[in-house]
Amino acid sequence: MASVERKSFRQPDEVREFTKGKAEMLRIGGDVIGRLTLMPGWKWSEHVKPIAGTDWCEAPHYQYQVCGRIHVVTRDGQEFESGPGEVVKLEAGHDAWVVGQEPVVLVDWQGARDYARQT
Repeated sequence: MASVERKSFRQPDEVREFTKGKAEMLRIGGDVIGRLTLMPGWKWSEHVKPIAGTDWCEAPHYQYQVCGRIHVVTRDGQEFESGPGEVVKLEAGHDAWVVGQEPVVLVDWQGARDYARQT
């Protein structure tokens, strides 16, 4: 018989709140999946950098974007904007910010474990 694990973001295992956002974590299948909600005006270098203590976001991300628009700048100078329905694989070394007045919601399969974790 196959085993099944089911969880819901309605009851996350952990919630990490930071200025203009939050990261909700589910521990499942031996890993962590995160749902990030980022409000208008959120910018990683202003609102998460003080928690991370690094110049750039060093969390790699493999994420599905549910809603909103986000602008990303990488350490090597690449820039792009992503929106609803897009899947992005992003290496460590980037900054990002919400574009417009709609919150951004992302589901992240890779970088959630340590995202916005107080050290």
